[in-house]
Amino acid sequence: MAKFTLIQNPTFKADVLIPQVGGEPVKVGFEFKYLDRTALAELYAEWGERNKELGQKAEEMSLKEFTAAQIDLQVDQIKAVVVGWGFEEEFTEQNIRVLVSSIVSTPTAVLQAYAEAFSQARLGNS
Repeated sequence: MAKFTLIQNPTFKADVLIPQVGGEPVKVGFEFKYLDRTALAELYAEWGERNKELGQKAEEMSLKEFTAAQIDLQVDQIKAVVVGWGFEEEFTEQNIRVLVSSIVSTPTAVLQAYAEAFSQARLGNS
């Protein structure tokens, strides 16, 4: 019988389908931070507040300012849950910004893969 511990590993790996303009999505390995349910709820609440504030300020901002603020939020989101990736480029804040700025659906793909890893773990343990 396999041994099981209640303590989770501090990181876990999952593949993310990264969209490409004019091509098929590419599967890239990511290493994510493990967060317990309380920490995850706090993080999601913070993101929700920031999204709400951004939405409230949207009419006062130019499209360029709104996009920059949205990118800043998404960079922070990626930094909060990712510790490494399988791209040739090093995992740095500058390269996270390049990733987030590349295609609008890229941050969503990364964050969705993170959330799905938790959902799959929940389903697998039922």
